[in-house]
Amino acid sequence: MKNRKLKILCIADHVDPLVYSNALKEHFGDVNAVISCGDLKRNYYDYIVSTLNIPFVYVLGNHSQFSIEKSMSNEFNYENLKNRKRLFPGGILADGRCRYLKELNLIVIGFGGSIRYNNGENQYTEFDMTLRILRLLPRLLFNKIFRGRYLDILITHAPPRHVNDGEDPCHRGFRIFRWFLRRFKPVCMLHGHVHLYNNSAERVSYYNGIPVINAYKHYVLNLPLKEI
Repeated sequence: MKNRKLKILCIADHVDPLVYSNALKEHFGDVNAVISCGDLKRNYYDYIVSTLNIPFVYVLGNHSQFSIEKSMSNEFNYENLKNRKRLFPGGILADGRCRYLKELNLIVIGFGGSIRYNNGENQYTEFDMTLRILRLLPRLLFNKIFRGRYLDILITHAPPRHVNDGEDPCHRGFRIFRWFLRRFKPVCMLHGHVHLYNNSAERVSYYNGIPVINAYKHYVLNLPLKEI
């Protein structure tokens, strides 16, 4: 196997003028994929996908969003139809799912939403998020057996508890993400939710030797992988 690198444009929470510009292709034309950690509008996604024409993977945030459970309901009514339309058809939804991007040999798993703080949509208790992770254990084991690793990138909206998170009720992270990082050892974790208001704010932390990266506005990830 030979080494290679993937270049990934990561975005979250705030429209970046450098990305949402006529120079998007000039600045980011060499990236292999885009990953969104949520809380961005569909027209922003549309512009990125139509300009770069590369795989676009996303999870949901916790503001002005919709619940996956409601959106994917089999019951057909106006509300569910409206919510389905708010999904982004040009992207790959990784929220509560494992996605394998064959052309990049990249395995991503995503968990959107935030800690529950006011009973809004896409908010979860620690127990809720634990159940979401447990539902994906069979797929993680499949990846390990047939692809040689559990996953490459963990994509979330909220950070892990005590890693890049805040102390206010809204911005606390999930403890279960720390367990996930220890147990399944992804190459890195991407998240949003916590805004960075100055250039000196810490964007990259490490937990158990794994980079935990806040993708606020934008971040370019150079990811070492191996060809099969």
